[in-house]
Amino acid sequence: MSLTVKTEATAERSAEILTDEALAFVEKLHREFAQRRDELLGKRRERRAAAAASGTLDFLPETADVRAGDWKVAEAPAALQDRRVEITGPATPAKMAINALNSGAKVWLADLEDASTPHWYNVVDSQVNLKDAARGTLAFTSPEGKSYALRDDAPLAVVVVRPRGWHMDEDNIEIDGQAGVGALLDFGLHFFHNAAHLAASGQGPFYYLPKMESHLEARLWNDVFTFAEKELGIEHGTVRATVLIETIPAAFEMDEILYELRDHASGLNAGRWDYLFSIIKYFRDAGSDFVIPDRASVAMTAPFMRAYTELLVQTCHKRGAFAMGGMAAFIPNRRDPEVTEAAIAKVRDDKKREATDGFDGSWVAHPDLVPVCREVFDEVLGDKPNQLDKQRPEVNVTAKDLLDIASAPGEVTEAGLRLNLYVAVAYTAVWLSGNGAVAIHNLMEDAATAEISRSQVWQQLHNKVRYSDTGNEATPELVTRLLAEETEHLKSEVDHESFTRYYEPASTLIRDICLSDDYEDFLTTPAYELVR
Repeated sequence: MSLTVKTEATAERSAEILTDEALAFVEKLHREFAQRRDELLGKRRERRAAAAASGTLDFLPETADVRAGDWKVAEAPAALQDRRVEITGPATPAKMAINALNSGAKVWLADLEDASTPHWYNVVDSQVNLKDAARGTLAFTSPEGKSYALRDDAPLAVVVVRPRGWHMDEDNIEIDGQAGVGALLDFGLHFFHNAAHLAASGQGPFYYLPKMESHLEARLWNDVFTFAEKELGIEHGTVRATVLIETIPAAFEMDEILYELRDHASGLNAGRWDYLFSIIKYFRDAGSDFVIPDRASVAMTAPFMRAYTELLVQTCHKRGAFAMGGMAAFIPNRRDPEVTEAAIAKVRDDKKREATDGFDGSWVAHPDLVPVCREVFDEVLGDKPNQLDKQRPEVNVTAKDLLDIASAPGEVTEAGLRLNLYVAVAYTAVWLSGNGAVAIHNLMEDAATAEISRSQVWQQLHNKVRYSDTGNEATPELVTRLLAEETEHLKSEVDHESFTRYYEPASTLIRDICLSDDYEDFLTTPAYELVR
């Protein structure tokens, strides 16, 4: 075997996960698919450059027959027929995993990507917890002696695992002298240890696929699934995958993505925050028409966001796939009931809009929001498990609608710039410490929030935006000054050791990528350099 584990895994029971047999399976996946992954990442760069030069995207003429065709994805297994509430969160620590499984949600999105970090401990410990979850044995006792166990008085959430996106490498393993592919490691370890067990119980294996930008990337995942099923003697089509439509090019290929995965497809999800990040990234240098207002002011009711979500529902239901709504990131604050009440009212309105539009379920980030989301979807669904029958024939979304950023209400303010800098540093610092799910201002944030924040700063600088609240122009000097002030603000909120070890490096990183002439595609890539 030419796969080498370069770093000793400190997670307890890591030997159960990093077995010779499991690593040999991962090596096979890399030998078969890593080169195609590399080629597709190259195609991303070419397509982005062409879109930036033209200032537009369009539906692909070469796949018109797929969009016009009369086909459907495979029928969902019983375990995925009802997805009205999905809770998201990392698979480590075990306490959070147990709370998610016990939450009353129909599905737990076990996140190995944006709500986690690629510290080697997290990578391996997540697999330990997912192995125990698949067998119903996951348990945890805190240092104080408090015990956590899976409930036996109500159904547990069905586990759907989100591996890392295609862009992330895994430097703790090396194959033929090259770093591993994070997505193939995450999928390979989970599939190897759990596929047969989950298939026998009808509980999977199920996956969420992030950050894809084309149907060719979906085809690659489909080939990975087919190869893995054959290797381990799992019936073809047992794997089911839901794709996050969280990049602007993927919004133009929803039909094609489902078509490529049709034997393995379960649905599409409206990954709203990453979607905004992708629009900024894709058209960052395409002119002022693509400058997005302050992040907090961009609601799902903005015309370009309505176009995206309505097209997603229509596409999914036409193809027999589930349409999953976006994240409710609010964290209830029991010490401030007024804030909590107001926020829950907003969550209820958001979920009501999704349920009325035809979504089959939606995401929450906290167990206390599960009842709110469930009640809203119960009102619309009644006794039905989903609303695949809601076809939305009246929807007619054009390329222009999807790219109509200029009509979005809201302003670009210096206050928004301050908030972006604060959030980018605060999130990155906690990410560097090994935690990918971060509570900031009563919101459970993941990498998408930091990506939007730092990308807006870069975009505003390169478009010489003038802020509506102060009249100041976005300049490197202004950004540098405000970043220093917000970093000093954060210094007053954390202990000295944490600030020195994590917040100062985070602030330097955010400064460097915001002020750089070259845009960094993913914040987590240079951040990974600081922790590996």
